[in-house]
Amino acid sequence: MTGRRRTTIPRTSRTLRSTVLSAAVWAACASLAAGCGLVSDVTGGSKDPITVMTWSPEKTQATNMPGMPAMARAYARWVNAHGGIGGRDLRVITCNDNNDTVGAARCARDAVEQNAVAVVGSYSQHARSFLGPLESAGIPYIGGYGVTDEEFASPLSYPVNGGQPALMAGNGRQLAAVGCDRTSLVRPDTVAGDQLPLLLDTGLSAGRNRASDVRAAEDATDYTEQARQALLRAGADPVGKGCVTAVLGDRTDTFFDSFRRTRDSYPKVRISTVLGSVDQTVIDRSGGKSGVYEGAYVTGWYPVATDRRWATMRKVISEQAFGDNRIDPADAGVQTTWIAYTVLKQVVESLGDGDVTAHTVRGALDGGLKVRTGGLTPTLSWRFEDMIAARGFPRLVNADVTFQVVRDGRLVAARRGLVDVSRTLEATPTG
Repeated sequence: MTGRRRTTIPRTSRTLRSTVLSAAVWAACASLAAGCGLVSDVTGGSKDPITVMTWSPEKTQATNMPGMPAMARAYARWVNAHGGIGGRDLRVITCNDNNDTVGAARCARDAVEQNAVAVVGSYSQHARSFLGPLESAGIPYIGGYGVTDEEFASPLSYPVNGGQPALMAGNGRQLAAVGCDRTSLVRPDTVAGDQLPLLLDTGLSAGRNRASDVRAAEDATDYTEQARQALLRAGADPVGKGCVTAVLGDRTDTFFDSFRRTRDSYPKVRISTVLGSVDQTVIDRSGGKSGVYEGAYVTGWYPVATDRRWATMRKVISEQAFGDNRIDPADAGVQTTWIAYTVLKQVVESLGDGDVTAHTVRGALDGGLKVRTGGLTPTLSWRFEDMIAARGFPRLVNADVTFQVVRDGRLVAARRGLVDVSRTLEATPTG
């Protein structure tokens, strides 16, 4: 990176027609908030309310993240019950992007039509579809899950974690540290999945190793053939230490079920994945300490779910979403949404009595606001000088990951503290 690219985005004008239309929408939704994907059940402050959107795929055949919009709704109920943010009610609109380009674009257009000041804590694999409408309207994208490269390139994106790039580079570092001689990577045969081998290999380079790339359909119901390929390649050297890492989102558990039924015919290997593909709920469901994940290496963005730094989030879930099984405090999507709303809260509070618009929110974020997350991440700031010089990911500001392992059926820290993989990412070649 040799200099800062300055991108000027015109402020969206609010015409009388859009204002009247927006008012009509809110009036129509007032008695049917849940059906409209709107939350403002508890009146908090007396100033103009703040409207934001959170989206994710739900009820699809591939990766689903229902906990993210559910967490956003719970957060809104919580802050509104305690006076809002800076005396303003928080209104959260949610949207299902259906894991396709049409759905992602529709969600973005809805955010524009509803005059959202930001899209917060969301997941979509289709950044090319949703970023265009957001950029045209000047709406910031705060705390996306980080599954696409575009989230780390758009001047309106403000990531809170290192996304898939940091997870994969970190996973490579973790596997190199435990001595994996031969590694197989099982990953989606998609555009988003094509970047994963490069990132993993950069992390593995510490052990002078490269992974064998095993592509798989992200919506398959059986992965026996991919399990055979991965085991064959990772276990080709009976003297060395073979490892299989799988990153297939919701289908990772399906893969490891096929792996469990296949592995006895091949040399023994260790397994690995990243949080978001596997969490404590999946480990419990698979048999806990007697299941396939026992001993697995897992790379995450944040401290383990039992860490005391998640106490406030757990309190909010208990108070506002008790019994909602969509919200798992150990889920990386839920955790990312929590951190993204933590950013939003501090942005709004920094504006004081001033207007809260997409323009002023961007101004605060671009102006060097430092956001503290209680140790869940390093202090976050999106100035040019805070960004990591990782080729292809110019908006990346947090490259910390955590190394975890499954012991006695529980995800625990494999080493203390956060691991900074920024130098690893800076060394990653462009694909």
